Amino acid sequence: MRRLHFMQEVGNVLVLRAAKTKKKKSHMHGYIDCHCHISARDFDKDVEEVIENSKKAGLLALLAVAEHAGEFTKIIELSERFPGFIFPCLGVHPVQEVSPEQQRSASLQDLDAALPIIEKYKDQLVAVGEVGLDFTPRFVSGESEKETQKLVLIRQAQVAKELDLPLNVHSRSAGRPTIHLLKEQGVEKALLHAFDGKPSVAMEGVKAGYFFSVPPSITRSEQQKLVKQLPLENICLETDSPALGPEKQVRNEPRNICVSAEYISKVKGVSLETVMEVTTQNALRLFPKLKSAIRP
Repeated sequence: MRRLHFMQEVGNVLVLRAAKTKKKKSHMHGYIDCHCHISARDFDKDVEEVIENSKKAGLLALLAVAEHAGEFTKIIELSERFPGFIFPCLGVHPVQEVSPEQQRSASLQDLDAALPIIEKYKDQLVAVGEVGLDFTPRFVSGESEKETQKLVLIRQAQVAKELDLPLNVHSRSAGRPTIHLLKEQGVEKALLHAFDGKPSVAMEGVKAGYFFSVPPSITRSEQQKLVKQLPLENICLETDSPALGPEKQVRNEPRNICVSAEYISKVKGVSLETVMEVTTQNALRLFPKLKSAIRP
């Protein structure tokens, strides 16, 4: 910062003095998308344009989460193609796709395929994810599948601890069991994305120090009560692109992050600037590896 100078007479001598300037507090001017699927096939044809539009919308970074071992390399390649903007998270999602029409609960074999690749790229990862529990009846036929999902999550929680990384967590129809399992495993750093559990259950997560990310679909979601109750200090932003956009059946993009921020601003009665500042600082606390790339 340039300093203004002024002349001051000391005795009969004019001395050039630097004017005192107040140090400005640094602020983060931009958003962080803490959970999106930029490796999805939906973005194959225009990923550069999608990234450019997201930067124009004020995004500083996005966390690219995985669902299965088959897309790990693609996510790493995208993070290398857009360095300092796309940050990789690798993990096994509780629901695995057999075909576009058919999905099944995750198995230990899925995890076995993933672990060596996670180990290979461990230094590049900012989190382990997307991991979690999904007890939606059409994916889970009985207790044994629920138990297997828990084993897959427990092992990934252990890996995250070994690598000193946070977890990027999915929980659908399984809010309470997910938070209880994370606490039992001694997980200290976790992001609960698009949480669909009760606000009272979420508050247990808040007490444990967990963060909750809010997607643009919040404008049409049943989880609006949750946003009202969650402290801003525990909220992050996400898009879950290409899903969970402001409109159903329309491809969601990271640039829609501002829809989440504007909604939170309205509900909390604080400025958009405050939401941007606090959620970005929250993301940097939860994902410390972002700090080296993002500076105020």
